[in-house]
Amino acid sequence: MTERQKRFIDFYIKTGNASEAARSAGYSDKMANRIGTENLSKPVISREIAKRLKELESSRTADLKETLEYMTAVMRGEKEDVVVVTVGTGKGFSKSEIVKVPISTRDRLKAAEYLAKIHGAFKTEIQVSGTVPIVISGGGELED
Repeated sequence: MTERQKRFIDFYIKTGNASEAARSAGYSDKMANRIGTENLSKPVISREIAKRLKELESSRTADLKETLEYMTAVMRGEKEDVVVVTVGTGKGFSKSEIVKVPISTRDRLKAAEYLAKIHGAFKTEIQVSGTVPIVISGGGELED
């Protein structure tokens, strides 16, 4: 892969536009549209773009472990919330300030509820396994 193709990949990931990425990577304005399309059709370039986009996506998306850790920290009161309060400054004037406060009891309980649900504490259905005999009574004959 050439250095210009590597730059093309970088700019394509940034912009999502093949022509613009080709121009930014150093290809001529006249050839940018054709080169951009051509580069995207090359397997080595398209694989690298797909790989890099997947890496970006996974770094931006919280996984289950991170979500559980965050909810646990909220439940335990280890996180703070931010609220805006109005403070009097004298002579009828006031100003707004942003203040950090402990997480509310309601939010802590909600996090605890979510964690309990994830761990199966509130199951409302019962699973039965095994063989259940079926008895038909009445003594009549069955017809085909």
